[in-house]
Amino acid sequence: MTAAARIIKLHPGNQIWQVNILASVLLMALFAGLSTCLGAMLVLIWGRLGRRSFSLFSGLAAGVMLAVVLLDLIPASLRYGSATQGVLGFTAGVLLMVALDLFLNSESPVGKHDYTYLKMGYLIAAGIALHDLPEGLAIAAGFVEPGHLGPLLALAIALHNIPEGMATAAPLAAGGLSPPVVLFLNGLVSLVTPLGCWLGLLLTHTSPAFLSSLLALAAGAMAYIVKAKLLPECLRLHPPMAYLGLFGGIVLVFFLNLFF
Repeated sequence: MTAAARIIKLHPGNQIWQVNILASVLLMALFAGLSTCLGAMLVLIWGRLGRRSFSLFSGLAAGVMLAVVLLDLIPASLRYGSATQGVLGFTAGVLLMVALDLFLNSESPVGKHDYTYLKMGYLIAAGIALHDLPEGLAIAAGFVEPGHLGPLLALAIALHNIPEGMATAAPLAAGGLSPPVVLFLNGLVSLVTPLGCWLGLLLTHTSPAFLSSLLALAAGAMAYIVKAKLLPECLRLHPPMAYLGLFGGIVLVFFLNLFF
């Protein structure tokens, strides 16, 4: 039975009602994704970030990503698959980010110091997109179960995405991109969540092994971003604010997991 069919089975009624239920699921997934743009708008409204603010937001994003990797992605990957699948997926995520990093290095224009920030922003956006795809699948899975798991997952993911949007926008804005372009790139990332939800609703058979590998892939990608990009840069600019943001991000995700 497909995920969509299970939702319809839980909500029997005429065809219009069934379509409305599926549309509501996709709208909640879109809402969760678009919260990335909300985070980007907050950064753009405040203007170009100084060293302290940039370190705070980057540390916050690092804390959120680190906590999501340790508390959500890796445990979920092991729950849906084997340790071998988790290790292979995690390694694939790291290697994918390394390949993207090398590609962006090869394209770096000579004399453009701000390109360091642009590259960081692109890598964060790619890592968040990889993370958002299984989040969309999770929202779809949450709505096929009785109760309020689906809406709670959508709300928790939306709250997660706000600081992630800040983390994407901060280096892109620091790299010289105009606000419309920054919002456009964040908008593209935002669409990955409803896309993942749509794919989850269309799958005829849920594959735990596939989901396990995808979750581990996202974990590896985000772990690389935190270790190789976010933490070194924010610690270089202003260590106290970086540690404050890191702690705040970890605490935020901990309480989201505790209550949702």
